[in-house]
Amino acid sequence: MKVISGILKGRLIKGYDIEGTRPTMDRVKESIFGMIQDYVKESIVLDLFAGTGSIGIEALSNYAKLVYFNDKNIECVKLIKKNLEDFHLKEKGIVYNFDYLKCLNVLCNDKVKFDLIFLDPPYKFHVLNDLLKLIVEKNLLNKKGLIIVEFEDYNLENDIDGLKLIKTREYGSKKVYIYERISYEE
Repeated sequence: MKVISGILKGRLIKGYDIEGTRPTMDRVKESIFGMIQDYVKESIVLDLFAGTGSIGIEALSNYAKLVYFNDKNIECVKLIKKNLEDFHLKEKGIVYNFDYLKCLNVLCNDKVKFDLIFLDPPYKFHVLNDLLKLIVEKNLLNKKGLIIVEFEDYNLENDIDGLKLIKTREYGSKKVYIYERISYEE
């Protein structure tokens, strides 16, 4: 597993073999970052189901300002911290070891808002529609911010109050939906 673009392009990311993780394929990651490239620079990012941290590290490689990584698997958390240290990015990453609901509550209480939120939960979790609504309800996404969702075998809603579906892609059985935060003042 490699960083596919930016200042760390070609560097190896450790952790492709952690049990229970399913790292985003390089071609999917390349496509995602191609679609959102104009949004990454100087962004505040949340990788809610971070796994190995590959998506957040890709964002940092493309000049994101700060990435919040979260995973409930302590082995993933240790690995993310090690990868950040190896890439000299410790000061640009905040790493949590929470379940996703606790993480969102902590971020909401701390009044953190994001420009980009990546959602790639285990495919057996059928929570994405509720999770998107919760992110809007907790006001965690800046106006014009994006939520990037990677999923498989799930009926994800196109219309979610406060979000507009702006891009969709399919890669075999995997799908990527990108939503943009809208406000009613527009």
